[in-house]
Amino acid sequence: MPLSPNASWLVTGATGLLGRDLTTGLAGRGIAVTALGRGCLDITDAAAVRAAIACHRPAVVVNCAAWTAVDAAESHPGRAMRVNGDGPAHLARACREGGVRMLQLSTDYVFAGLAGRPYREDAQPDPRTAYGRSKLVGEQAVLATLPETGYVVRTAWLYGAGGPNFVSTMIRLAARQATPQVVNDQRGQPTWSADLADRLIALGTAALSGAAPAGIYHATNTGETTWYALAREIFGLLGADPDRIRPTTSRALARPAARPGFSVLDQRRWQEAGLGPLRDWRSALAEAFPVLHRAAGRGAPPGAP
Repeated sequence: MPLSPNASWLVTGATGLLGRDLTTGLAGRGIAVTALGRGCLDITDAAAVRAAIACHRPAVVVNCAAWTAVDAAESHPGRAMRVNGDGPAHLARACREGGVRMLQLSTDYVFAGLAGRPYREDAQPDPRTAYGRSKLVGEQAVLATLPETGYVVRTAWLYGAGGPNFVSTMIRLAARQATPQVVNDQRGQPTWSADLADRLIALGTAALSGAAPAGIYHATNTGETTWYALAREIFGLLGADPDRIRPTTSRALARPAARPGFSVLDQRRWQEAGLGPLRDWRSALAEAFPVLHRAAGRGAPPGAP
């Protein structure tokens, strides 16, 4: 039976970049929300997870808790797996016991990043990093444990005011008159955390009303670009010279974990939930920019009121 769309929510990883926007968005809509950061709930502790779900009795759990240190995961794959694989499994079992709907955040890193067209939700995963493998295990646990009430939401290239991210880094570098090197051979979809939070609320609400089928959804701002072109866009918004950005290659900036060369995600499944795709990344960035500029301690950006 569908539950009331106004039923309470529980957000794990609530002090992170996405978790902050999500809890703010829920509260702003008058939806009761329990916001649990890692200091309040360690999702790798199965007993603690079970107790939290039983105590708060939410109708929806959104798991924003994750090990996101992609390079460090290569050196500590076991730790990444405990957070990204075991943690969602603990939450899914507790949600099954409590009759709770669950939204699990995932990533483009579950794919190899070698495609020539956007990855559909039913595309075969093929992670090439410890981080991607751990996130895939988390996905599989949620879908297997909650086949009717589990939702996996993959996103990519996330930025926002609540934590470190590429856009904020470029804002700081521009202020320092730096000439950063940025890769020009990785394509993806810059995604504002506030837009993603809004979409998660819409999906959870649709799930509660019975309108959204369980399964995998892709949630990114639409369109596509490269990190290099994104950096130039940011410098342009700042009134800085975009030519200060110097293009380079992934090979030249080799890192412990390989970055996907192609991270564009197809979003056709939103139609099944009665929702359209997210807006274009340029529109989102333009609206987000004053917020990020102020969060970086730079005050109002050029041209802002």
